[in-house]
Amino acid sequence: MSEYLFSGLKVIDCATVIAAPAAAMILADFGAEVIKIEQPGEGDMLRKLSSYAGTPDADSNWFWQLDGRNKKSIALDLKTPEGQEILHKLVRDCDVFITNQPYSVRESIGLTYDDLKPLNDKLIYASLTAYGEKGPEKYRKGFDQLAYWARSGLMELMRQRGTRPTQGLPGMGDHPTGVSIYAGIVTALLHRERTGEGGMVHTSLLANGLWSAAGIAQGVMAGGDMPRYREDRIPSAMMRVYRTKDDRWLQFNMVRNEELLGLLLAAMDALDLLNDERFADPDLMYENREALGLALQAIVAIKTSEEWMAIFDGFELPVNVVANVEETKTDQQILENRMAVVPDDEDVDVPLVINHPIKVTSVPQVGPKRAPDLGEQTDEILHAIGYDDAAIAALRAKSVI
Repeated sequence: MSEYLFSGLKVIDCATVIAAPAAAMILADFGAEVIKIEQPGEGDMLRKLSSYAGTPDADSNWFWQLDGRNKKSIALDLKTPEGQEILHKLVRDCDVFITNQPYSVRESIGLTYDDLKPLNDKLIYASLTAYGEKGPEKYRKGFDQLAYWARSGLMELMRQRGTRPTQGLPGMGDHPTGVSIYAGIVTALLHRERTGEGGMVHTSLLANGLWSAAGIAQGVMAGGDMPRYREDRIPSAMMRVYRTKDDRWLQFNMVRNEELLGLLLAAMDALDLLNDERFADPDLMYENREALGLALQAIVAIKTSEEWMAIFDGFELPVNVVANVEETKTDQQILENRMAVVPDDEDVDVPLVINHPIKVTSVPQVGPKRAPDLGEQTDEILHAIGYDDAAIAALRAKSVI
């Protein structure tokens, strides 16, 4: 029996930046051999993201170690006939081909599913696009900030009434979309196991953004009254956040019935609010939700978050502090559940690496190994498909590799 679930599975990561490469990384984490194809001289833009403005400055290429781990790298110019010949040899012997290249690029250098399917009828071809495989926006380019966050409507929804839409975080839509691509690949692999048929897996950043917004967007599809929804965007008193004395925030939105509300008010020594005619019943509480929220805020501001949490825990209330991301690296809940792990490989220059969220108790996972240097395994990969040293030297002299 193989050590890992996907030991022996051969995957080509012919993709860039985050979402599609993240799907390849998950396959590698479960033992697949992943060969990443990168442009000679430049490599994947993912190699540069750690140093971009808008990300935390650190003494390591942490973004590359996150999503490039457990892979092999070949530097290959796919615009050359020789580069395309190498790609075709790799495709003939692989199980999964992952790409997010724009369709204009795929068509110009022969990377579409129709181009590659004749080479390997058992191939699982995984395609990520910004806006979908069909329609007027098929050829449009877009990162997750545009396609997942803005184009889907999420960006406009995730704001308080009267405020501007806010930009998302780097990779905020890409990483969930990577899990979606992985799910599609695994589904196709199961189908192939049962039928022998390969096939094309596809998803888009727009589709995943819409799925994330489905709790509201499905109401739109059902003919819901969106003008009223927008007008009524003042949150209930339990659906807003409250600032504490030490400038942290508390979230009450699991307090969802009269019993829990009574416990909350008792914990806050605020039962007298129930005698206020504005809050005499649930309907009045909702009608006067802004006033109730202000009253609760005045009380919350008296104590620190630690003081409040000790009180709320004593009442077994489902209240929580809004976390600061700086706390995640020492968060016992995160560490004990291996949401972030110490790398097995001492060459990984990051103390902790965030894990993907897929966990199966019966399926062991490869620990994070150092993400490869650009083209680090080029010779090894070419030797494996029949190129000798002289042929490799000739390819290098022509800048194909």
